[in-house]
Amino acid sequence: MHVPDGFIDAPVSAGTGVVAAAALAVSLRGARRELGGGPGGAGERTAPLAGLVAAFIFAVQMLNFPVAAGTSGHLLGGALAAILVGPYTGVLCVSVVLLLQGVLFADGGLTALGTNITDMGVVTVLVAYAVFRGLLRVLPRRRSVVTGASFVAALVSVPAAAVAFTALYALGGTTDVSLGKVFGAMVGVHVLIGIGEAVITAATVGAVVAVRPDLVHGARDRLAAPLELRPSPLSDPAAPGAEPRPTAAPADTAPTAAPADTAPAAAAGRRRSLRPLWIAGLAVTLACAGGLSFYASSDPDGLEKVAADNGIDKQAEDHAAEDSPLADYGVEDIADARLSGGLAGVIGVGATLVVGSGVFLAVRRRNSAAPVDAGASTVSGPPATER
Repeated sequence: MHVPDGFIDAPVSAGTGVVAAAALAVSLRGARRELGGGPGGAGERTAPLAGLVAAFIFAVQMLNFPVAAGTSGHLLGGALAAILVGPYTGVLCVSVVLLLQGVLFADGGLTALGTNITDMGVVTVLVAYAVFRGLLRVLPRRRSVVTGASFVAALVSVPAAAVAFTALYALGGTTDVSLGKVFGAMVGVHVLIGIGEAVITAATVGAVVAVRPDLVHGARDRLAAPLELRPSPLSDPAAPGAEPRPTAAPADTAPTAAPADTAPAAAAGRRRSLRPLWIAGLAVTLACAGGLSFYASSDPDGLEKVAADNGIDKQAEDHAAEDSPLADYGVEDIADARLSGGLAGVIGVGATLVVGSGVFLAVRRRNSAAPVDAGASTVSGPPATER
């Protein structure tokens, strides 16, 4: 659903650019909370995972799948990002992907970047996360429910983005096409694409839930196992062979603290390394972009098909980055299609991973430094001596 230049007129494109900029500003502030926390906290695990999620979305978006005669679809990724790393960080993930696709691969117009971020990033994330959290509130606390809720959230998010595009086209479409035709065609085909989106999202979320449920941001409060205290038979003084209970200390006696040097070891024992999952996720991402992408459907995606069938693309403009050496997801001067596309995919994954991880780690570091700066500003010198 990458909107090219020329589909939406300049005033509406400028307006969506303002909306996208505001959404990114809000998301940067919100991501500071999602990526925050001290060592061993949830934010420390989310920051590197967010970069990988962005790279994974880029890779899977290369895997167009057939949905109807002569039409294909691909992952949008807003639902997946929101559920795994949070809605604010999710908007940033999708925005990084769209920016690099537009600049490096000539996919999605540069003047339409605000439109694409608003439609594919903001709308899909907000709709999917609202549906996902709403379902979790009313359904039982089960891992299977989390996977099922992610399926429904992703399914709903794609036609929601199609409706949003129709609304933008109603405000600033550059061709005279019946809005009823645009609405019916866009929603109809994107319901089918939404099924593919739902399958991919649910499969990915289900895989993460199975091995590291603590990494699913949108369901941490639902997947956390409640602490259950079971009485021991030895705690009953009447039980045969029970050891006598130690005498309780007086109420005003402070408990003896454990040695300070034992705290890091205890914390390390409770922490689980993210490295195995991260490496496995990167391997799958590279396999999708570098290998499976060769077998993706070559049919136009939902928006391209609707635009061609209804004349929406009559005013489409050439892409400003059409001369990029990576345009159309191929490496210039490499004749072998498999090698050219695979190498372009791997380059895109690397670029998305570097840029995305850099953004998220910078946000986290800024958040971690904020309390220090705030604390430093409150330190005052010794009180002045009265004269």
